[in-house]
Amino acid sequence: MQAERLRKGGTIGIFCPSHVADMKRYAQTARALERLGFAVKFGKNVCLDSYGYAASAEERAQDLNELVADEEVQMVLFNGGESAVEILPHIDYEAIRRHPKLFCSYSDATSILNTIHARTGLVTYYGPGAGDFADLRLYNYEQFCAHFVQGYEAPKAFVSDSEWKTLHGGSCEGRLIGGYSALFALLLSNRYFRYDGQEKYLLFLEDHEMFSNVGEAATYLGFVEQSAFMERVTGLIFGQYAAEAPEALLRCLQRLGERNNIPVVYTDAFGHGARHAVLPIGRRAKLDADAQSLLFE
Repeated sequence: MQAERLRKGGTIGIFCPSHVADMKRYAQTARALERLGFAVKFGKNVCLDSYGYAASAEERAQDLNELVADEEVQMVLFNGGESAVEILPHIDYEAIRRHPKLFCSYSDATSILNTIHARTGLVTYYGPGAGDFADLRLYNYEQFCAHFVQGYEAPKAFVSDSEWKTLHGGSCEGRLIGGYSALFALLLSNRYFRYDGQEKYLLFLEDHEMFSNVGEAATYLGFVEQSAFMERVTGLIFGQYAAEAPEALLRCLQRLGERNNIPVVYTDAFGHGARHAVLPIGRRAKLDADAQSLLFE
Protein backbone atom coordinates (compact mmCIF):
# COMPACT_ATOMS: atom_id res chain seq x y z
CA MET A 1 0.00 0.00 0.00
CA GLN A 2 1.27 3.45 -0.94
CA ALA A 3 -0.10 6.85 0.02
CA GLU A 4 -1.16 9.45 -2.53
CA ARG A 5 1.62 11.73 -3.74
CA LEU A 6 1.79 15.25 -2.37
CA ARG A 7 -0.13 17.93 -4.24
CA LYS A 8 1.29 21.42 -4.68
CA GLY A 9 -0.54 23.42 -2.05
CA GLY A 10 -1.03 20.26 0.01
CA THR A 11 -0.48 20.15 3.76
CA ILE A 12 2.54 18.64 5.54
CA GLY A 13 2.17 17.79 9.22
CA ILE A 14 5.12 17.93 11.63
CA PHE A 15 5.36 16.31 15.04
CA CYS A 16 8.20 15.53 17.47
CA PRO A 17 8.45 11.91 18.65
CA SER A 18 12.08 12.24 19.79
CA HIS A 19 12.62 15.67 21.36
CA VAL A 20 11.14 18.99 22.40
CA ALA A 21 10.72 21.24 19.36
CA ASP A 22 13.09 24.13 18.80
CA MET A 23 10.46 26.42 17.30
CA LYS A 24 13.05 28.85 15.95
CA ARG A 25 14.46 26.02 13.86
CA TYR A 26 11.03 24.69 12.99
CA ALA A 27 9.87 28.15 11.90
CA GLN A 28 12.68 28.05 9.34
CA THR A 29 11.45 24.61 8.23
CA ALA A 30 7.88 25.89 7.87
CA ARG A 31 8.99 28.90 5.81
CA ALA A 32 11.08 26.66 3.55
CA LEU A 33 8.19 24.27 2.95
CA GLU A 34 5.82 27.17 2.31
CA ARG A 35 8.26 28.59 -0.26
CA LEU A 36 8.07 25.19 -1.99
CA GLY A 37 4.31 25.59 -2.19
CA PHE A 38 3.05 23.57 0.77
CA ALA A 39 1.05 24.39 3.89
CA VAL A 40 2.37 23.26 7.29
CA LYS A 41 0.62 22.08 10.45
CA PHE A 42 2.38 21.32 13.74
CA GLY A 43 1.26 18.86 16.36
CA LYS A 44 -0.09 20.71 19.38
CA ASN A 45 2.28 18.99 21.82
CA VAL A 46 5.61 19.55 20.06
CA CYS A 47 6.88 22.04 22.67
CA LEU A 48 5.88 20.05 25.76
CA ASP A 49 8.55 18.46 27.97
CA SER A 50 6.31 16.36 30.20
CA TYR A 51 9.03 13.72 30.54
CA GLY A 52 11.87 16.21 30.91
CA TYR A 53 13.26 15.29 27.49
CA ALA A 54 10.08 15.24 25.39
CA ALA A 55 6.31 15.28 25.69
CA SER A 56 4.80 12.13 27.20
CA ALA A 57 4.52 9.07 24.98
CA GLU A 58 0.76 9.56 24.89
CA GLU A 59 1.08 13.25 23.96
CA ARG A 60 3.54 12.54 21.17
CA ALA A 61 1.38 9.73 19.79
CA GLN A 62 -1.68 11.98 20.05
CA ASP A 63 0.02 14.44 17.70
CA LEU A 64 0.75 11.67 15.21
CA ASN A 65 -2.76 10.21 15.43
CA GLU A 66 -4.39 13.62 14.97
CA LEU A 67 -2.26 14.35 11.89
CA VAL A 68 -3.28 10.96 10.48
CA ALA A 69 -6.96 11.76 11.09
CA ASP A 70 -6.66 15.23 9.54
CA GLU A 71 -7.99 14.99 5.98
CA GLU A 72 -5.94 18.01 4.89
CA VAL A 73 -2.61 16.42 5.86
CA GLN A 74 -0.99 14.35 3.12
CA MET A 75 2.49 13.93 4.58
CA VAL A 76 3.96 13.61 8.06
CA LEU A 77 7.55 14.76 8.61
CA PHE A 78 9.53 14.44 11.83
CA ASN A 79 13.09 14.55 13.10
CA GLY A 80 15.30 12.09 14.91
CA GLY A 81 16.70 12.27 18.42
CA GLU A 82 15.96 9.73 21.14
CA SER A 83 12.97 7.87 22.59
CA ALA A 84 10.65 7.62 19.56
CA VAL A 85 10.18 3.94 20.42
CA GLU A 86 8.09 5.00 23.43
CA ILE A 87 5.13 5.95 21.24
CA LEU A 88 4.77 2.60 19.42
CA PRO A 89 2.10 1.23 21.82
CA HIS A 90 -0.03 4.36 21.36
CA ILE A 91 -0.08 4.70 17.55
CA ASP A 92 -3.46 4.11 15.91
CA TYR A 93 -2.32 1.68 13.21
CA GLU A 94 -5.87 0.98 12.05
CA ALA A 95 -6.36 4.69 11.38
CA ILE A 96 -3.18 4.70 9.30
CA ARG A 97 -4.61 1.84 7.22
CA ARG A 98 -7.79 3.85 6.66
CA HIS A 99 -6.02 7.17 6.06
CA PRO A 100 -2.57 6.42 4.61
CA LYS A 101 -0.09 9.30 4.64
CA LEU A 102 3.47 9.78 3.42
CA PHE A 103 5.72 9.25 6.47
CA CYS A 104 9.33 10.39 6.12
CA SER A 105 12.26 10.78 8.49
CA TYR A 106 15.45 8.97 9.51
CA SER A 107 17.65 8.07 12.49
CA ASP A 108 15.47 7.63 15.62
CA ALA A 109 12.49 7.34 13.27
CA THR A 110 13.71 3.82 12.40
CA SER A 111 11.35 2.29 14.97
CA ILE A 112 8.28 4.24 13.83
CA LEU A 113 8.82 3.85 10.07
CA ASN A 114 9.45 0.11 10.16
CA THR A 115 6.70 -0.62 12.66
CA ILE A 116 4.08 1.33 10.69
CA HIS A 117 5.00 -0.64 7.59
CA ALA A 118 5.03 -3.98 9.42
CA ARG A 119 1.63 -3.42 11.04
CA THR A 120 -0.20 -1.73 8.16
CA GLY A 121 1.55 -2.67 4.93
CA LEU A 122 2.02 1.03 4.12
CA VAL A 123 5.26 2.00 2.40
CA THR A 124 7.14 4.50 4.58
CA TYR A 125 10.25 6.48 3.70
CA TYR A 126 13.73 6.74 5.17
CA GLY A 127 14.80 10.17 3.97
CA PRO A 128 15.05 13.80 5.06
CA GLY A 129 13.68 14.82 8.44
CA ALA A 130 11.69 17.96 9.09
CA GLY A 131 14.77 19.94 10.13
CA ASP A 132 16.58 19.26 6.88
CA PHE A 133 14.23 21.55 4.96
CA ALA A 134 15.56 24.64 6.75
CA ASP A 135 18.72 24.31 4.61
CA LEU A 136 17.62 22.20 1.66
CA ARG A 137 20.36 21.00 -0.66
CA LEU A 138 19.67 20.45 -4.38
CA TYR A 139 20.16 16.66 -4.26
CA ASN A 140 17.81 16.34 -1.28
CA TYR A 141 15.23 18.58 -2.98
CA GLU A 142 15.37 16.45 -6.14
CA GLN A 143 14.92 13.30 -4.06
CA PHE A 144 11.97 14.82 -2.21
CA CYS A 145 10.19 15.87 -5.40
CA ALA A 146 10.84 12.61 -7.23
CA HIS A 147 9.49 10.40 -4.44
CA PHE A 148 6.67 12.53 -3.06
CA VAL A 149 5.38 15.35 -5.27
CA GLN A 150 2.71 15.04 -7.95
CA GLY A 151 3.88 16.08 -11.40
CA TYR A 152 7.31 14.48 -11.01
CA GLU A 153 8.03 11.05 -12.46
CA ALA A 154 8.29 8.45 -9.71
CA PRO A 155 11.84 7.07 -9.65
CA LYS A 156 12.43 3.61 -11.05
CA ALA A 157 15.97 3.48 -9.66
CA PHE A 158 17.99 4.79 -6.74
CA VAL A 159 19.79 7.95 -7.85
CA SER A 160 23.10 8.64 -6.12
CA ASP A 161 25.35 11.66 -6.47
CA SER A 162 28.28 9.90 -4.82
CA GLU A 163 30.50 6.92 -5.56
CA TRP A 164 29.47 3.47 -4.38
CA LYS A 165 31.92 0.93 -3.01
CA THR A 166 31.22 -2.71 -3.84
CA LEU A 167 32.40 -4.74 -0.85
CA HIS A 168 30.96 -8.10 -1.88
CA GLY A 169 29.62 -8.63 -5.36
CA GLY A 170 26.48 -10.24 -6.64
CA SER A 171 22.84 -9.38 -7.18
CA CYS A 172 19.69 -9.88 -5.18
CA GLU A 173 16.14 -8.71 -4.71
CA GLY A 174 13.86 -8.21 -1.75
CA ARG A 175 11.63 -5.84 0.13
CA LEU A 176 13.53 -2.79 1.44
CA ILE A 177 13.80 -2.54 5.21
CA GLY A 178 16.22 -0.91 7.63
CA GLY A 179 17.44 2.33 9.14
CA TYR A 180 19.88 3.37 11.84
CA SER A 181 21.86 0.24 12.72
CA ALA A 182 21.68 0.33 16.55
CA LEU A 183 17.95 1.02 16.55
CA PHE A 184 17.18 -1.57 13.91
CA ALA A 185 19.12 -4.18 15.91
CA LEU A 186 17.03 -3.33 18.98
CA LEU A 187 13.80 -3.26 16.98
CA LEU A 188 14.21 -6.92 16.03
CA SER A 189 13.26 -7.86 19.62
CA ASN A 190 10.36 -5.37 19.90
CA ARG A 191 6.90 -6.96 20.14
CA TYR A 192 5.27 -4.13 18.17
CA PHE A 193 7.46 -4.87 15.15
CA ARG A 194 7.18 -8.18 13.34
CA TYR A 195 8.83 -8.97 10.03
CA ASP A 196 7.37 -11.52 7.62
CA GLY A 197 9.20 -14.81 8.10
CA GLN A 198 8.38 -15.82 4.52
CA GLU A 199 9.57 -12.58 2.89
CA LYS A 200 12.99 -11.79 1.42
CA TYR A 201 14.45 -8.48 2.60
CA LEU A 202 16.99 -6.12 1.09
CA LEU A 203 18.47 -4.49 4.18
CA PHE A 204 19.82 -0.96 4.38
CA LEU A 205 21.61 0.30 7.48
CA GLU A 206 23.61 3.37 8.46
CA ASP A 207 25.69 4.62 11.36
CA HIS A 208 27.93 7.65 11.83
CA GLU A 209 31.23 8.38 13.50
CA MET A 210 29.62 11.13 15.63
CA PHE A 211 27.64 8.41 17.42
CA SER A 212 29.64 5.18 17.15
CA ASN A 213 33.24 4.16 16.67
CA VAL A 214 33.89 1.32 14.24
CA GLY A 215 33.86 -1.27 17.01
CA GLU A 216 30.43 -0.10 18.16
CA ALA A 217 29.13 -0.11 14.59
CA ALA A 218 30.43 -3.67 14.24
CA THR A 219 28.59 -4.61 17.44
CA TYR A 220 25.23 -3.46 16.07
CA LEU A 221 25.91 -5.25 12.79
CA GLY A 222 26.75 -8.36 14.79
CA PHE A 223 23.42 -8.31 16.62
CA VAL A 224 21.56 -8.04 13.31
CA GLU A 225 23.67 -10.73 11.66
CA GLN A 226 23.23 -13.18 14.55
CA SER A 227 19.45 -12.75 14.69
CA ALA A 228 16.94 -15.06 13.02
CA PHE A 229 16.03 -12.12 10.77
CA MET A 230 19.35 -12.48 8.93
CA GLU A 231 18.07 -15.69 7.34
CA ARG A 232 15.67 -13.51 5.32
CA VAL A 233 18.28 -10.93 4.21
CA THR A 234 19.40 -11.09 0.57
CA GLY A 235 21.73 -8.07 0.48
CA LEU A 236 22.99 -5.05 2.42
CA ILE A 237 23.35 -1.35 1.53
CA PHE A 238 25.30 0.67 4.12
CA GLY A 239 25.06 4.47 4.27
CA GLN A 240 27.56 7.21 5.02
CA TYR A 241 29.62 6.71 8.18
CA ALA A 242 32.16 9.49 7.66
CA ALA A 243 33.46 11.85 4.99
CA GLU A 244 36.04 9.13 4.28
CA ALA A 245 34.89 5.63 5.18
CA PRO A 246 37.43 3.91 7.50
CA GLU A 247 39.05 0.82 6.05
CA ALA A 248 38.21 -1.07 9.25
CA LEU A 249 34.49 -0.51 8.68
CA LEU A 250 34.69 -1.44 5.01
CA ARG A 251 36.51 -4.67 5.89
CA CYS A 252 33.87 -5.42 8.53
CA LEU A 253 31.12 -5.04 5.94
CA GLN A 254 33.10 -7.09 3.43
CA ARG A 255 33.44 -9.95 5.93
CA LEU A 256 29.72 -9.85 6.61
CA GLY A 257 29.04 -10.22 2.90
CA GLU A 258 31.48 -13.11 2.62
CA ARG A 259 30.10 -14.96 5.65
CA ASN A 260 26.53 -14.71 4.42
CA ASN A 261 27.25 -14.83 0.69
CA ILE A 262 25.21 -11.69 0.00
CA PRO A 263 26.03 -8.56 -2.00
CA VAL A 264 27.16 -5.61 0.12
CA VAL A 265 27.67 -2.01 -1.00
CA TYR A 266 28.61 1.24 0.74
CA THR A 267 27.29 4.65 -0.33
CA ASP A 268 27.44 8.23 0.95
CA ALA A 269 23.99 8.99 -0.47
CA PHE A 270 21.97 8.45 2.72
CA GLY A 271 22.45 8.58 6.46
CA HIS A 272 23.57 11.28 8.88
CA GLY A 273 25.67 13.17 6.34
CA ALA A 274 24.60 16.02 4.07
CA ARG A 275 22.86 13.75 1.53
CA HIS A 276 19.40 12.36 2.18
CA ALA A 277 18.45 9.94 -0.55
CA VAL A 278 15.00 8.47 -0.04
CA LEU A 279 14.63 4.73 0.56
CA PRO A 280 11.05 3.38 0.52
CA ILE A 281 10.56 0.87 3.35
CA GLY A 282 8.35 -1.94 2.11
CA ARG A 283 8.95 -1.47 -1.60
CA ARG A 284 10.52 -4.32 -3.53
CA ALA A 285 13.87 -3.60 -5.16
CA LYS A 286 16.75 -5.27 -7.01
CA LEU A 287 20.37 -4.63 -6.06
CA ASP A 288 23.25 -5.32 -8.44
CA ALA A 289 26.41 -4.72 -6.42
CA ASP A 290 28.71 -5.18 -9.41
CA ALA A 291 26.79 -2.72 -11.59
CA GLN A 292 26.21 -0.54 -8.50
CA SER A 293 22.51 -0.14 -9.19
CA LEU A 294 19.33 -0.36 -7.14
CA LEU A 295 16.09 -0.67 -9.13
CA PHE A 296 12.66 -0.18 -7.59
CA GLU A 297 9.85 -2.50 -8.63
